[in-house]
Amino acid sequence: MNLADVELPDGRRLDHYLIRLRPVAVATAVNEADEVLMLWRHRFITDSWGWELAAGIVEDGEEIEAAAAREMEEETGWRPGPLRHLLTVEPSNGLTDARHHLYWAEGATYTGPPEDAFESSRRAWVPLKEIPGMIGRGEIPAANMAAGLLMLHHLRLG
Repeated sequence: MNLADVELPDGRRLDHYLIRLRPVAVATAVNEADEVLMLWRHRFITDSWGWELAAGIVEDGEEIEAAAAREMEEETGWRPGPLRHLLTVEPSNGLTDARHHLYWAEGATYTGPPEDAFESSRRAWVPLKEIPGMIGRGEIPAANMAAGLLMLHHLRLG
C-alpha cells in the first residue's frame, strides 16, 4: 500500500492510501440453453463461498482478451468461443487502480479437467434467468461478477 499526496479540485491537499494493481481479465460462456459457466469457490480473505466467473491477472505482454480466454480454460476446462467484451469495471476506485475487463462467448468447447481445479470446488452451467435472484441472495458476492452477470442477463434475456 502506498500513501499519495493528493491535490483536490478545490486546491486542498490530503494524504490518501492507494494500491496499484495489474489488470484483471474475466471470462465466461453462455450455452444454447442460456446457461452461464460459473465456479463455486471459497475466498479466504472474506472467509466466504460464492459463485464467480473465471478470472486472473493479465501477464506482462499478454493481451487482455487472451488472458481472459486462458483463465477460463485453466480454471474451468472449457475453451471459450470468440470472446466479446462485456464491460470494464473499477471495483474499488477509491482505494485501487484495478480495472477488471469482463468478456463472454456464445458457447465453449470442453477440453478436459481444469488445469487449475484447486481454484474452485465445482464448475457448473447456471441458468442465466436465475442470476438476479442469486445476486439478491448474496450467492454472487463479488461486485465485478455481479455487474457483468447482470449485463449479460440483460443482453441475452432483457
